[in-house]
Amino acid sequence: MKKKHMRFPAAFLIWVILVFLDQYTKYLAMTYLRPKGAVVLIPGVLELRYLENRGAAFGILQNRQWVFIVFAIACVIFCAWLSFRLAVSNRHTASRICLAVLAAGAAGNLIDRAARGYVIDFIYFSLIHFPVFNLADICVSLSTIALVILVLFFYKEDDIG
Repeated sequence: MKKKHMRFPAAFLIWVILVFLDQYTKYLAMTYLRPKGAVVLIPGVLELRYLENRGAAFGILQNRQWVFIVFAIACVIFCAWLSFRLAVSNRHTASRICLAVLAAGAAGNLIDRAARGYVIDFIYFSLIHFPVFNLADICVSLSTIALVILVLFFYKEDDIG
């Protein structure tokens, strides 16, 4: 039992660092991009562009913050619970990291929604006209993909327990 709790601080540290970086980059976007406008990093490919997102990806569920807040709280709680629930072994290190990254993304956008009523997005791939996003969105997307790959191709049904 002691080993299980020794692994949690590393995941928690990852979570804290990512939430801090997400909030810090959003602060920078609010401070420097909002008054200035878009900053082109790679012409025709990548821009920094301030956007206040009151919905989800592609603008769905506009102004329904309570849905996102409830879902984000549930996501953070579920990730913490599952991280504790995983069997103690090095085999689950990747899962714990993914769960911490997923929870950090959910918490980063939760903080925005609860404090401001919207999420600050600022990264825009103009090459493919992808929706404007932020570090929390990257955390959620990449960790979800990694978890799906782990579950489908790496873990067996009896690995959790």
